Amino acid sequence: MDISDEDYLWFAGRALDGMAAILAELGDDRANRRPPLPGANSPYVIVTHCLGVLEFWVGSLVAGRAVERDREAEFTASGPVDALIARVAAAKDRLRADLSVAESAAPPRAPVPVKYAGTPAGRSQGGALQHVYEELAQHHGQLELTRDLLR
Repeated sequence: MDISDEDYLWFAGRALDGMAAILAELGDDRANRRPPLPGANSPYVIVTHCLGVLEFWVGSLVAGRAVERDREAEFTASGPVDALIARVAAAKDRLRADLSVAESAAPPRAPVPVKYAGTPAGRSQGGALQHVYEELAQHHGQLELTRDLLR
């Protein structure tokens, strides 16, 4: 089964655009708050993590770019919403460029995290792309609930 770059970008873009809209709605103060739940993340953290997922899984494993990711720092990130929304837009552009070199059935172009070795997410570039969409959709939903709790 193949999906066109345009179709993949449509699905991923809906999740990313939805996240950006939530950030804009919440503004700087609420986007940097954590809801009163154990282990909850702020909207800023959730979106920053999604950008890290995109950069590592698509940039490194699919496009073969050298990527330095500080995953732990994603979970302590904070800052102005406008800058993060601009990063989302840039990530969408980079995703389009990275998809142009994707080979769905080919193995990833960089080492896969041990946790995913041998899984569909780690066996092929297409699997890595599916994992990215899984993460974007899941975290978009998490962000919607987080927004509702912070209102």
